[in-house]
Amino acid sequence: FHLSHKVSKIVPESCLLVVLGLIVGAILFLTKQENIHTLSADTFFLYLLPPIVVDAGYFMPNRAFFDNIGSILTYAVIGTLWNTCGISMSLYGCAQLGWLGSVSDISLLRCLLFGSLISAVDPVAVLAVFEEVHVNELLHITVFGESLLNDAVTVVLYHMFDAYNEIGEENIIAIDVVAGCASFFIVGLGGVLFGVIFGVITSFTTRFTDHVRVIEPLFVFVFSYLAYLTAEMFHLSGIMAAVFCGISMKNYVEANISQKSHTTIKYSMKMLSNMSETVIFMFLGLSTVNSYHDWNTGFVLFTLLFCLVYRGIGILVLTWALNRYRMVKYTKVDQFVMAYGGLRGAVAFSLVFLLDERHFPEKKAMITATICVIYFTVFLQGITIKPLVNLLHVKRSAKHKPSMTEQINERLIDHMMAAIEDITGHHGHHYWRDR
Repeated sequence: FHLSHKVSKIVPESCLLVVLGLIVGAILFLTKQENIHTLSADTFFLYLLPPIVVDAGYFMPNRAFFDNIGSILTYAVIGTLWNTCGISMSLYGCAQLGWLGSVSDISLLRCLLFGSLISAVDPVAVLAVFEEVHVNELLHITVFGESLLNDAVTVVLYHMFDAYNEIGEENIIAIDVVAGCASFFIVGLGGVLFGVIFGVITSFTTRFTDHVRVIEPLFVFVFSYLAYLTAEMFHLSGIMAAVFCGISMKNYVEANISQKSHTTIKYSMKMLSNMSETVIFMFLGLSTVNSYHDWNTGFVLFTLLFCLVYRGIGILVLTWALNRYRMVKYTKVDQFVMAYGGLRGAVAFSLVFLLDERHFPEKKAMITATICVIYFTVFLQGITIKPLVNLLHVKRSAKHKPSMTEQINERLIDHMMAAIEDITGHHGHHYWRDR
C-alpha cells in the first residue's frame, strides 16, 4: 500500500495494517487456525510497547513537553478520572434501567474496571495519525503527551479496580480505598523515579565509552528496556519509567557518544518503533476474527456514545479552566481536534483480554464492545481527521529548523527570564529549567 499514494493519502497506515490483519485473520479463521494467532497482553506490554514508549521519550521535544507539563498532566490525570467515572456510572445507570440486555446485571465495580480500560487513549494510534497530519507542536505535544501519561493512569486504575473485584464489593473497607488512592500516586511517581535513575546511569556510563564506540548504542537500548522491566517488576509504571528514562538521558548521552553512534541509535529506535507499531496494528486485525465474541447492541452503542460524549465534555471543561492561566490559549479548533483525537487502540484491547472470566461473566461482551470502539475511533476518526484539519485550517508545524541565531536568542531570553524570576523571588518554569 506504500506504492499506492492515492490510498495512503486518504487512509492512515494504521487502518491499512488493521485491514491486512483482518484479511489474514479471516483466512486463518476459515481454516480453523484462529486460536494460535492472538495478541496476548504479555506480548504487547513486554515486547511491543517498550520500543514505542522509549522512542517517544528519547525523541520527545523536551522544551515543549515541560513547558506544557501542567496542561498535559491535567488532561492525563483529571481527564482520565473524569472519563472513567463518567463512562462507568452512565453504563451502570443504563444497566439498572435494563437497557443493556444480557449485561444488565453488571455490578458498579465491574463497570468501573471496564470504564478505566476503555478510557485508555492509545499513544500508538494517536502517534500514527498525528505524525501523518503534521499538526502544530502545541497540539501535538498536548495530545501525544496526554496519551502517554494517560496509559500509566489507566493501568493503575485498571489494577486497582481488578484488585477490588477480587476482594469483593461487600468486603472492601476504608483502608482498601486509601491504599488504592495511595497506589495511584506511588505507581506513577515510582515509574518516573526508576526512569530518571536509569537515565542517569546511562548518561554516566556513556562518559567512559571513548575506546569502545561500537557498544554505545547497546547501553542506550539495554538500560532503557531495563528501566521498563525493573519498574514493572516492582509493580510500578513501566511506561512512565521508559518515557522518563529517554527524556532524562537524551541530552547527556548525545554529548558523550560519537556521531556514528547517535545516527545508529536514531535509526534503530525508529526502526524498532515502526516495527512494533506494524505488528500491533496487524495483530489487532488478526486477533479480531475469532469466535470469542458476544454481541450486545445496547452495550456497544452506549459504550461508544459515552466515550465520545465524556471525552468532549472533559476537554471543553478542562481547557476552559486551563485557558484562564495559560499565556498561549487553546483555540476552539484545538479543543475539537483534541476531543476528536482520542483514539483507542491496543492498550484497551490488551487490558480487556486480561480480565478473568470467573470474576467477569461479561468478558465476551466487553471484548466485543472494546473492539467496536477501537475500530470506530481508528477508522472513522483516524480517516476523517486529515480532511477536518484541512477544513478547519488547523495551524501546522513549522517545517524549517531554527537557525543558530534563533537558538542563541532563545537561550539568552531563557537565562534572562530565569534571572528576573530569581531576583523577584518568583520561581516559575524558567527558573526550574535553568537549574
